[in-house]
Amino acid sequence: MTSTGQPRPFIPVGIAVLTVSDTRTLADDKSGDTLVARILEAGHRLVDRAIVSDDRDRIYNQVKAWTLSDEIDVVITTGGTGFTGRDVTPEALEPLFEKRMDGFSEVFHRISYDKIGTSTIQSRATGGVANATFIFVLPGSPGACKDAWDGILKGQLDYRHMPCNFVEIMPRLDEHLKRG
Repeated sequence: MTSTGQPRPFIPVGIAVLTVSDTRTLADDKSGDTLVARILEAGHRLVDRAIVSDDRDRIYNQVKAWTLSDEIDVVITTGGTGFTGRDVTPEALEPLFEKRMDGFSEVFHRISYDKIGTSTIQSRATGGVANATFIFVLPGSPGACKDAWDGILKGQLDYRHMPCNFVEIMPRLDEHLKRG
C-alpha cells in the first residue's frame, strides 16, 4: 500500500538470462526456459537471452555488456556454480560485483536445503550488484532455478512486495558514482 492507502502498481523490470554450458542449446535449455517462463509470467520484460560456454572471459564479457545496457535491470545466470574444473561462473562474475549480496546465497541455500538436503552445499550460488544492475548466479538445474525464482526473486523483483524489494532501490544503485 502507498501512503494514501492505495495498492502499489506493478513495475516490470528488464531481465537478461544467461545459460552457462558447454553442451546446451536454446532447443534443450530447460533451466533457461524455466527462468524465461517465470519472468514472463510475472509480467517482466525478457530483454535478452544467451548461452555461453564455461569460459570465464565469455561469461564476464556477456554479463558486463548487459550491465552497461540501460534496458537491463537484472541479469540471471544459470550453470557453472559447482566445484568441477569447468564450473567458473562465480569466479567470472564476482570481480564485477561492486557490492556482494551474501543474503541471497544464504536464503537460496535455506530454500534448497528443504528440497535436497545437504546436497545444497555443492552450489556456489551468489548475487551482487554491478553498474546499477542486479546479478544472480544460479545453479544449472531447473529445480534450482525454480527455487531461486519462486522463493526469492519473484517477490524481490515485485514493487508491490512489502516491506521492501529490489525495485524500489533500483534508482539509487548508482548513487556512489554520482557523488563528487
